[in-house]
Amino acid sequence: KVLITGGASGIGAACAAAFAAAGATVTVADLTAQGARKVAEPLGGIAVGVDLADPSFDAAALAADMDVIVNNAGIQHVSPVEDFPEEKFRLILALMLEAPFRLVRAALPHMYAGQWGRIVNISSVHGLRASAFKSAYVAAKHGLEGLSKTIALEGGPRGVTSNTICPAYVRTPPGGKAGRRPGTSPRHRGIRGDREDHAHRARRQAPHRALGGGRTGRLPVQPSDVLREWLVLQPRRRLVGKVTRLAALSGAA
Repeated sequence: KVLITGGASGIGAACAAAFAAAGATVTVADLTAQGARKVAEPLGGIAVGVDLADPSFDAAALAADMDVIVNNAGIQHVSPVEDFPEEKFRLILALMLEAPFRLVRAALPHMYAGQWGRIVNISSVHGLRASAFKSAYVAAKHGLEGLSKTIALEGGPRGVTSNTICPAYVRTPPGGKAGRRPGTSPRHRGIRGDREDHAHRARRQAPHRALGGGRTGRLPVQPSDVLREWLVLQPRRRLVGKVTRLAALSGAA
C-alpha cells in the first residue's frame, strides 16, 4: 500500500501511476477529493480529500497501514522576509514539514512490525541551498531533509528506509505554467509588484548550472523523472538517508 500526498497532479500523479503500474494499491491524497479521484480511479486506487495543513486531520486514518509514503504535497509563496505573511509561513511549514512528520509517525508502527517500509520525501534543490524571497519554502525543505535523515537513522536497522529526492525545476503547477494560484505560484506572485519571479529572470540571464558548477542539462525536468531516480536506487536495499540531487536525468543538481 502506497500513500502519495499532493497526488492530483505533477510529481504526485506521476508517482501514483508508477506505483500502480508496479502492482501497488495507491492512495492519492490531495486538497480536493475531485482532483484526487481523477488520478486514483483510472489506476484502481483510493482517493482522499484532505487538508494536510489542518492540525485536526487524522494522520492515523490516512497512513497507519501504509507500506510506502511519498511526501510530495507543497505550495510556494514568494515575498521578501520583511513582507512575508506570518499565516502563509505557518501554512507552508504545516503542510510541507509537520504533515510529513505526522504521517510517518503514524505509519512507523506498521512498518516496524513488518520490518519493511519506504519513506520517499520529495524535497527540492531548495532543501540544499537557499533562494531569495522563498523563506518558508526553503525552511520547510531544509527541515524535511533533516527529518528524513533522522527517520533513516532510526528506521534503517528495522527495515525502514527514508530518502529524499531534490529536483530542480519540474513541469508542475507551482513551478510551471499550468494551475497557477494567486499568491502561491512563483510566476504569478512577483516581487514588489513585478509579476515575474526573480528565479525566472535569472534563468534567462545566465546558463543553468548544477550546485557543483556543471550544467544541469534539460530544465525543467518532467514529473516522471523524479520517481524514476528513486526506483533506480531501490536495488540498494540498505540505502538510507540518501539525498538525491536531480537535474534533468543526470542527478547532477
